[in-house]
Amino acid sequence: MRAPRHRLLTATLLLTTLAAGAAPVAQRAQPVSRQQFDGWMQQISNWGRWGKEDELGTLNLITPEKRKAAASLVRDGVSVSLALDLNKERDPNNGNPFEHQLSLSKLGEQQVAGDRYSVQYHGFAHSHVDGLPHFAHKGKFYNGFAYEDAQANGARKLGIQNMKEGIVTRGVLVDMPWLRGVDFLEPGTAITSKDLEAWEAKTGVKVGSGDVLLIRTGRWDAVRKKQPWNFITEGAGSHASVALWLKARDVAVIGSDGVNDVMPSGVEGLINPLHELVLAGLGMPILDNLDLDAVARAARTRNRWTFMFVGAPLRVPGGTGSPLNPLAIF
Repeated sequence: MRAPRHRLLTATLLLTTLAAGAAPVAQRAQPVSRQQFDGWMQQISNWGRWGKEDELGTLNLITPEKRKAAASLVRDGVSVSLALDLNKERDPNNGNPFEHQLSLSKLGEQQVAGDRYSVQYHGFAHSHVDGLPHFAHKGKFYNGFAYEDAQANGARKLGIQNMKEGIVTRGVLVDMPWLRGVDFLEPGTAITSKDLEAWEAKTGVKVGSGDVLLIRTGRWDAVRKKQPWNFITEGAGSHASVALWLKARDVAVIGSDGVNDVMPSGVEGLINPLHELVLAGLGMPILDNLDLDAVARAARTRNRWTFMFVGAPLRVPGGTGSPLNPLAIF
């Protein structure tokens, strides 16, 4: 029987597109029900693992031995910033621009300058760390602390000041565009645990306990080469199921040049399901909106995908997170 004309046209267009070397179609997030999501939350939960009053979560995995091992990765003494400049311009992905007011004054006979800063950093524009009282699950933050404990003057438990010792450990860069031989992942592309394991197989590096896992999607290359788009509608990132893999590997912190979650997420009714699983279930801080382009170039040049990672948030009592400028030191 002869195939319908529209099917022949579709097949012809697909073959023509592939032959022309066009950008690959985004690997969309597989659909997940809320029931399955809730089951994952129970499966990965770290509640009580380090005691019922624990407020550090997976940062407990960064031991003194882990820090010393990370320091031994420094061979060249080259430091690379993983942060964006704070964005002062309003755009579709920056509804809350960084506010900076400089003032000039005199101190006796001396001329001095000062600043006033204001920033609402959660979102899609500013490099920041999400602390544990940022996302709750069914009225509970990590370790069962009540959502109502977060008040206007700060969270009573899990505040970002608990991270005052900073994050010093091995950083591992997973460069997904490099793995796939493209400049960037198409918006909406979902990264899975199979993708992470394919990267491990190619590089010979295995992600392990206490690591900071940084996943590059090539977001900023995409921004430079494509027409601007609203990131909340389509963004490359990790599928919610990656949380199970993070639990199995005992990763300490996850970060990305996007907001870590793929968008659309595929999970029924949830925009940021990975955030909820990781922050509330695992007790794992998240690094959002990093600039991983420079560290990717440094890693490719050296053929070294691991380095010493150093990151320190502001010590804000009861804060839900903080802007920061993390460093990769080779």
